[in-house]
Amino acid sequence: MKRILIFSLAYYPRFVGGAEVAIKEITDRISPEEIEFHMVTLRFDSSLPRHSKEGNVFVHRVGFGRRNASVASTHHPLVYIDKMLFVPLAAFAALRLHSKRHFDAWWAMMSYMVFPIVLLRIIGVRPPYVLTLEEGDPFEHVYGRAHIRFFEPLLRWGFRHASAVHAESTFLGTWARQWSFQGPLEVIPNGMDAGRFKQVPPPELLETIRANIGKKEGETWLIHTGRLVHKNALEVVIRALSLLPEQAHLFMLGDGPDKEMLAELADELGVSARIQFHPYVSIEEVPNYLTSCDIFIRPSRSEGMGNSFIEAMAAGLPVIATQEGGIADFLFDAKRNPDKGTTGWAVDTDSPEQIATVVKEILSDTAQTARVTATAKNLVFENYDWDLIARKVKTLFDRLFETK
Repeated sequence: MKRILIFSLAYYPRFVGGAEVAIKEITDRISPEEIEFHMVTLRFDSSLPRHSKEGNVFVHRVGFGRRNASVASTHHPLVYIDKMLFVPLAAFAALRLHSKRHFDAWWAMMSYMVFPIVLLRIIGVRPPYVLTLEEGDPFEHVYGRAHIRFFEPLLRWGFRHASAVHAESTFLGTWARQWSFQGPLEVIPNGMDAGRFKQVPPPELLETIRANIGKKEGETWLIHTGRLVHKNALEVVIRALSLLPEQAHLFMLGDGPDKEMLAELADELGVSARIQFHPYVSIEEVPNYLTSCDIFIRPSRSEGMGNSFIEAMAAGLPVIATQEGGIADFLFDAKRNPDKGTTGWAVDTDSPEQIATVVKEILSDTAQTARVTATAKNLVFENYDWDLIARKVKTLFDRLFETK
């Protein structure tokens, strides 16, 4: 049996985004008899235990945290200080764990997680490591800020010495080369649980969900799943809603620091009665909420890839999105990508008018909508099933162990 130590800033049970979902979906599909996974992560919430097991991952939390912290509070100044301290705390925790467990490899989930690995390599602890790129923010935001530029030599060193880089999209794969990485580069996307999405929700369950969220007959509900953050451009969706008939509503399933701003904008535009904020639900429930609504929307300003798009396609919803970053790997628009099978409706960034126009197009041409959603569904079931993705990542690890 091999052992891998994962470095991830956040993790289950409550601090979850696309990267955290990817870790859990992949590790849950790899037998613990083949690989034993441990993780060092930040203890955002001081009420969480220092050590726990989440699925197939033994989680070790460092830092101080805030009592009952939420996703929205991760920008609090005290939490930010914890983030700054994470690198030395994670390196120290990894050193202690390594002395007991003798890990065969490290796994850095996102660029900044190479920092504790660099510290460990400086003192001579040098297992091979994989760097996974899952960043959703623009390159300039991730690497261009002054406090990050100060550590640029360490970041570049961390990229250059990785044994392999795993990027979730073609777009993110280019970042590795920009940071002087010359080794093996694997583009392996995130995915969706095919078994979960193949199950057709019982009509009575959908009726219950629609009743609970207030969806009425004859209404069109746009749904967004994920964090309420600037890059997801949800204020643009709210502005688009003000251009649509009163039968159009917006359902936001998730949480984040932009929630208050979005609520204020909805009040200002007079559409607050047509918008519902809903806290996160379990992964198992997401397909039911998607199927209970009508159109998926996220006009991202930037995106590494985006699990939510793939899940919406698997649920059979028409998808409205930009083609920023990794979205361009799977969302093809008839007008913009005439040489490919159409899988969605593309809009420009920051364009509420285009969103409103596309929503009307989807509703007016049901035959076209059915063709596009069927093509998208076939694409994701053939290429984005988590079982397939996990096998590819496992093969990557196996090659790493062979060269150790």
